[in-house]
Amino acid sequence: MDFEFTDEQNSLRDAVARWVEKGFGFERRHALAREGGAARAVWTELSGLGLTGLAVPEDHGGLGFGPVEAMVVAEELGRGLVHAPYAQGALLAPALLAHADAALRDAWLPRIADGSALVVLAHQERGARYRTDQVGTCAGRRDDGSWVLAGTKSVVPAGDEADAFVVPAHSSTGIHLFLVPRDAPGLAVRGYPTQDGARAAEVTLADTPAQLAAQDGAALLEHAVDIGIAAACAEAVGLMDRLVAITVDYMNTRRQFGVPIASFQALRHRIADVKMQLELGRSMSYYATLKLGEAPAARRRALSQAKVQLGHSMRFVGQQCIQLHGGIGVTDDYVASHYFKRLTVLEMTFGDTLHHLGEVSARMQDTAGVFA
Repeated sequence: MDFEFTDEQNSLRDAVARWVEKGFGFERRHALAREGGAARAVWTELSGLGLTGLAVPEDHGGLGFGPVEAMVVAEELGRGLVHAPYAQGALLAPALLAHADAALRDAWLPRIADGSALVVLAHQERGARYRTDQVGTCAGRRDDGSWVLAGTKSVVPAGDEADAFVVPAHSSTGIHLFLVPRDAPGLAVRGYPTQDGARAAEVTLADTPAQLAAQDGAALLEHAVDIGIAAACAEAVGLMDRLVAITVDYMNTRRQFGVPIASFQALRHRIADVKMQLELGRSMSYYATLKLGEAPAARRRALSQAKVQLGHSMRFVGQQCIQLHGGIGVTDDYVASHYFKRLTVLEMTFGDTLHHLGEVSARMQDTAGVFA
């Protein structure tokens, strides 16, 4: 199999890397985190690069690119520790709204593509433990046939900055997906900063009017979560790649006993193990992206396998790199600590390692514990 990137994909990577280098240094990222984590301005800048329209079909003003291009962008944004809900707004929302009726698509997809609207998935609930089939939010119909929702969604990324939410809710006929504008009656949003310097929100719906976006919501929600997992894996690879480079540079600079600590054999062995975990994570990130087009059963298993490996890699790389720095590694004013915090949050995004280990185990029907 050819794993070489095309010229177009490499050009996309270079464009994102140039923007990160010129417009998103650590000082800016750190300032945003200290101010509460608002990222809408960064989202607008990404739209200027055309990145918010990456996965939007061309007939709705987007670029119509596929999973590999999304992986390339997510990896570079991770490497730059870019502070924006990119996967939520530019990858998941278009995938979910692509199955809505024409009126809803025409109303929102062009706005996502040009960056004027941020639509995020609000699916997590207390007690669900990452399971997409555990939906407590209720959907009911009024006498005029319109839908209303009641329930609470937790840890919604950039929830207090979003213009609308895609909300899974259940009715007597199953799980459906609904679009709820931010200004809908009965909608309450309580935002708060997260550990990695971003923002999230609790979203409460009380007889809130909603537009039906998809009848078969369970399958579409699973697919969207898998897209999110692939994006998280790619971002993690970029984060780890840069954190390892920062750590190696520190080891070559920090001196003890008159020599750089990079010359100590024990530390060289540790950084070799770190790089091994990085490359294992990179290969599984590629695997996750390439499996997004598979049938649901094969796709879900592959994405869980990838998330398990990335979970192990993120934890090992993050912890080892911080330990190799010593005390400065956990200092808020030092860049490495922010990479570590973002890796820690990503390990729990769209299901933590233990959850996905269970998902992989449940799907091992014909093998004796060996991935096939």
